[in-house]
Amino acid sequence: MEAVFDAVKIEDAVRKANGTVQESDRLSDGQIRTVVRNVTRLCKEMQHSPNVEEIQDMVEEEIMKQHSYKLASNYITYRYKRALVRKSNSTDEQILSLLECNNEEVLQENSNKNPIVNSVQRDYMAGEVSKDITKRFLLPEDIVAAHEKGLIHFHDSDYFAQHMHNCCLVNLEDMLQNGTIISETMIEKPRSFSTACNIATQAIAQIASSQYGGQSITLSHLAPFVQVSRDKFRREVCEELESQGMEADEKLVARMAEMRVKREIKQGVQMIQYQVITLMTTNGQAPFVTVFMYLNEVPEGQLREDLAMIIREMLLQRIQGVKNEQGIYITPAFPKLIYVLEENNIAEGTPYWELTRLAAQCTARRMVPDYISEKIIKKLKEGNCYPCMGCRSFLTVYREENGQPKFYGRFNQGVVTLNLVDIACSSGGDMDKFWEIMEERLTLCRCALMCRHERLKGTPTDVAPILWQNGALARLKKGETIDKLLYGGYSTISLGYAGLCECVRYMTGKSHTDPEATPFALKVMNHLNDTCKKWAAETNIAFSLYGTPLESTTYKFSKCLQKRFGIIPGVTDKNYITNSYHVHVTEPINAFDKLTFEAQFQELSPGGAISYVDVPNMQNNLDAVLAVMRHIYDHIMYAELNTKSDYCQVCGYDGEIRIIEDEHKKLLWECPKCGNRDQERMNVARRTCGYIGTQFWNQGRTQEIRERVMHL
Repeated sequence: MEAVFDAVKIEDAVRKANGTVQESDRLSDGQIRTVVRNVTRLCKEMQHSPNVEEIQDMVEEEIMKQHSYKLASNYITYRYKRALVRKSNSTDEQILSLLECNNEEVLQENSNKNPIVNSVQRDYMAGEVSKDITKRFLLPEDIVAAHEKGLIHFHDSDYFAQHMHNCCLVNLEDMLQNGTIISETMIEKPRSFSTACNIATQAIAQIASSQYGGQSITLSHLAPFVQVSRDKFRREVCEELESQGMEADEKLVARMAEMRVKREIKQGVQMIQYQVITLMTTNGQAPFVTVFMYLNEVPEGQLREDLAMIIREMLLQRIQGVKNEQGIYITPAFPKLIYVLEENNIAEGTPYWELTRLAAQCTARRMVPDYISEKIIKKLKEGNCYPCMGCRSFLTVYREENGQPKFYGRFNQGVVTLNLVDIACSSGGDMDKFWEIMEERLTLCRCALMCRHERLKGTPTDVAPILWQNGALARLKKGETIDKLLYGGYSTISLGYAGLCECVRYMTGKSHTDPEATPFALKVMNHLNDTCKKWAAETNIAFSLYGTPLESTTYKFSKCLQKRFGIIPGVTDKNYITNSYHVHVTEPINAFDKLTFEAQFQELSPGGAISYVDVPNMQNNLDAVLAVMRHIYDHIMYAELNTKSDYCQVCGYDGEIRIIEDEHKKLLWECPKCGNRDQERMNVARRTCGYIGTQFWNQGRTQEIRERVMHL
């Protein structure tokens, strides 16, 4: 915002500085008026409106011309202090609005953080200070300006001041098999499945407090401990029978031991589910953890059967849900579950078909698991199948010196997202200008991503021992830096993108699903991929293209676009823009066509992508859910089904809680049965960004949820 030039303010500032020096070093009244008069003249002679910094430069020069060097020095100090005050005002206001719980941007920044809770407020307050430090000291001005204008989004700036990375695949196998240290306490290899589950949940909480993104574990790392428990139970049963003077018949021993094994699996899985939900990390939320369920990750035989038992129990407990304050079973947000569709479970008659039917039942009831097609991911990832980190960030393939691929123990350095809609609107529809602006913005993104990379360089392992020293990600020495893990493809760094749908509509006048517009959409994606490959070759850093899961940023981007370009039908006329490459939420398209169409774009998002279809309540139509799952297996790497899972605490209604518009055109959640609008007295779960949100959303995301069409 521009302010009117005021010579009186300049004179007042000089006089205040003048009063801080000895009388012999002071300017006379006449000299002060000369300084002010000369600065005023210089401002009038400029071809543009001078900013505060330019005016203060002039004042310093004019004071120097009066040979009052001590005064000039004091004025520089005064100027610095005033700059701090100016720049801190917005931070102060943000923090105060947090404490009063009336900052909508932050209140709905994360759909799984309750902004009323003290620990969350403390994290947000620290985040505001970190953002302020980041903007003023740690990032170049052009990056900060581009972020604030919505040209790009520098993700997680509230954590940037610290040397923290984004997300990871936890090497739980290393931690369990070789032991680890948690909070300076040695943890040896567990002697039972339940102990392994307990250690896993403690590690999850520690890891979540040492990074800002999601983490993933695989159940196959826990499966070997089922046999450890089985052997223990066999010994116990034999001892108990012998103590009673009974013969330890092998079949009886096996049957009794297996009963105890199943009971321990149930208790262990319950421990994981409830501890993940109830644990609170230092950022005031439950750990954002994904659990991977992949049968072929272990060899055939008893180990695979044990893994299948764990998966079955995980699905059964998630179908049941967790109790809310009223004792009603509801849908929890975490852990997120991923189930791999494989040859041995995808069709009736295959060995693990019943597990797949159970997964379908779980999806219909609780919106998880999501699905990875082993067939498709192996085509795209050099014959490998592995989980994403958190909700969709995928590692590129990395091979160790022995040629074997390695995934667990790796991580992502961070994300910067490109607003494709702004590039299109800034070009005015001129294709040559579009690509010219694209290159300018990509240069900004590269600079911003290198800032993320440089911030991690030199990080000592001591800042997060569980990650870097004790096996979660590495076994480096104390005092060593993590630098060698930042190069050569061991970790990735992500160029995100958003709004491909609106970008293509502006440039072509058509949806990117239109055969005439799809080639342009694919050209944009290929260009972004080629750019990542070019950067990687030049830096030896694994740049990768990432389909950004916009949350609060979808609202921010839309508001910035409306401010810069006004309302453009089909482009900027919503309070949200579309995630990554997705088909617009309002566009009619059936589930099978949507998944098939989006598969070609998912292939071009190697750093992360997920597709979804919105479906009604499918609990009484599991055959349809299974049909979609089969289509996922045949056509797309990673996808999910979005349904609803709500509960009104006032009247007990457990159908869909709807979104209505009040007399002020504000979107509200309302129970259709009793009219309850109190968000504190309802449980609403919706998929927003690849994971389930339960703390409601800003007006932009709420509008997007309201406008979603059904795909089935």
